[in-house]
Amino acid sequence: MRFGGRKVARAQLEHLLRASERDNVVLRVLTFEAEGFPGAGQTVNYLEGPVPQLDTVQIDSAHGAEFLHTEAQLSKYRAQLDWMERISLPPGPSRDFIHQLAREL
Repeated sequence: MRFGGRKVARAQLEHLLRASERDNVVLRVLTFEAEGFPGAGQTVNYLEGPVPQLDTVQIDSAHGAEFLHTEAQLSKYRAQLDWMERISLPPGPSRDFIHQLAREL
């Protein structure tokens, strides 16, 4: 979706590229060629830590944020995120893809 014009889009892409240089950030692009996938269009934050039983999933809905933490729910979202990682571009090609998009703007 376009918002703010080419200048804004280029600045956003360049910001992503700078952020991807951090040690704690992994940037992966899920291209349109991957087609549909479970959870498409849904905002999901998977919060994990050293104790897996304390992991939490946050999803946004029309009613506000919802927090999920049962093992069945966590397992579902872990599988979904693992699947998305398998079909996305690796970090290097993802950065190349974003560089190309920024150059074309």
